[in-house]
Amino acid sequence: MAAPVLRRLFARRVVLMAALLLTFVVSVATVYPWLSAADPNEINVSERLFAPSWAHPAGTDELGRDVLLRIVYGARYSLLIGFVTAAGAVLLGTLMGVMAGFFRRLDAPLMRLVDAMMSFPDILLGIALVSILGVSLWNVMLALVIVYTPRVARVVRAATLVLRELLFVDAARALGVGTPRILWSHILPNLMSPILVQVTFIFAYAILAEAGLSFLGVGVPPDIPTWGTMIAGSLEYSDKAFWTILCPGLAIILTAVSLQMLGDGVRDLLDPKLKKAV
Repeated sequence: MAAPVLRRLFARRVVLMAALLLTFVVSVATVYPWLSAADPNEINVSERLFAPSWAHPAGTDELGRDVLLRIVYGARYSLLIGFVTAAGAVLLGTLMGVMAGFFRRLDAPLMRLVDAMMSFPDILLGIALVSILGVSLWNVMLALVIVYTPRVARVVRAATLVLRELLFVDAARALGVGTPRILWSHILPNLMSPILVQVTFIFAYAILAEAGLSFLGVGVPPDIPTWGTMIAGSLEYSDKAFWTILCPGLAIILTAVSLQMLGDGVRDLLDPKLKKAV
C-alpha cells in the first residue's frame, strides 16, 4: 500500500530531490552532534574570518568559529522552530477552523478574529508578539504559532464548510451519531489533505520568519546558533567575509524550497482533480 503512494509522490524528480535533501539535513542535524565533541561556540581569534579551505570548508566567522560546524548545529534549532511552529499552528488552526466551519454561531466571531490577525503582515505581527513576550527561543516559537494559526484556520474552515453539507454527514446525523463522533470520525479524516499541505508550507515559513526576526534583532538570542542568528551576527563583516552570510543563507533557502516542493508534491498526490487528470 505504501509503495504505490510513494511512487506517485516521487514521480516528479524535483519532489524526490527535495525529500532526499530534507532527509540529509535532518539526519546530519540529528546524528552529527552525537558523534562529534566539537563545540560550535568555541572561539579561536587567531583563525577569524578565514576563507573556505580544507580545514574549514565554509570558512570561519568573526570569532574564528567554524561556519560549517555552526550550520550543522544550528540546523537543530532551525528545524525545531519550524517543527514546533508547524505543529502548534496546525493544532490550533484546525481546532478554530473546524469550530468555525461546523458550528454556525461560532463562525462569525472566530473568523473576525482571524481576519484581524491576518490584517497585519506576518513579520510585523511577529515583531510585536516577541516584543511583548520577550526574546527567547520558546517565545519566538510561540509568537510564530500565533502568527500562522489564522492561515490554517481559514483553510480548514473552508474545507469543513463543504464537508458539513455532504450526504455522509447527514446520514450520520440521521442515525443518531453525536456531534463529537461526527467531527472525529467523519470530518477530521477528510481534512488530512489540506492539513498535511499546510504543515510543509508553515514549516518553511517558520524557518524564514525566524531568520527575518533574528536579522532585525528581535529573534532568538545570539548565543543560540540558528541559521538566522548566524546571518545577523555576521552582517557587519559581510563585505570582508561573504561566506559567513552565504553559507547559512543557502542552508535556509535550500531547506525552505525543499519543504515547499515536498508540500506541492503532497498536494498533487492528495488532490482528486489532479488524480483524474493523470
